[in-house]
Amino acid sequence: MSWSRGGESRSYHHGNLREALMKAALELIAERGPTGVTFAEAARRAGVSPAAPYRHFRDRDDLLATVAAAGFDRLGAALLTGWDDGKPSPAKAFERMGRAYLDFARTHPADYVAMFESGIGMEGNAPLQQASQRAFGALREAAEAVVAAMPGEARPPALMVALHTWAMAHGVASLFGRADNARRKTPMPPEELLEAAFLVYLKGLGAPTG
Repeated sequence: MSWSRGGESRSYHHGNLREALMKAALELIAERGPTGVTFAEAARRAGVSPAAPYRHFRDRDDLLATVAAAGFDRLGAALLTGWDDGKPSPAKAFERMGRAYLDFARTHPADYVAMFESGIGMEGNAPLQQASQRAFGALREAAEAVVAAMPGEARPPALMVALHTWAMAHGVASLFGRADNARRKTPMPPEELLEAAFLVYLKGLGAPTG
């Protein structure tokens, strides 16, 4: 299919329109925040008619939810890479996962906003919910290994550890590790702040930290 815009002739393949609209949505988030994403502007940037996005997305919220789901999949992959099967030790690998979380927030700021700050609910959106659960599943799997290395009589629930460490990583990333002007200043790099938080937390639980 071909069209003209501003006297310039362009063409696209139907198979690429979905990705082009998602890319346009990320650009709009980066420039204007999630409230600045509209179907009409995403379509304009993709070079298609205002009606064209309805071929792939129910509405603007569906587009944002799809962008957020893709972000969760990228985050999950980054966490698994950081975990690296728990080598050389669960505690060290767990710390690497935290750094991977911070790095994702810094290098994919628009994805991060779509995932956590766009106001798109999980309920009723199975693809988004499943993508979020997959990403958290990587963290929970790592927490299982960390908990298994603790003294048997004092082992906390792995789910609790996963939720606590997610909250720590997310808090540090959202306050001190983000790439936009909302970043708060801290006297130490966010990586060191998170490393110290993990160390204190794991020591408090009696986990090996070497």
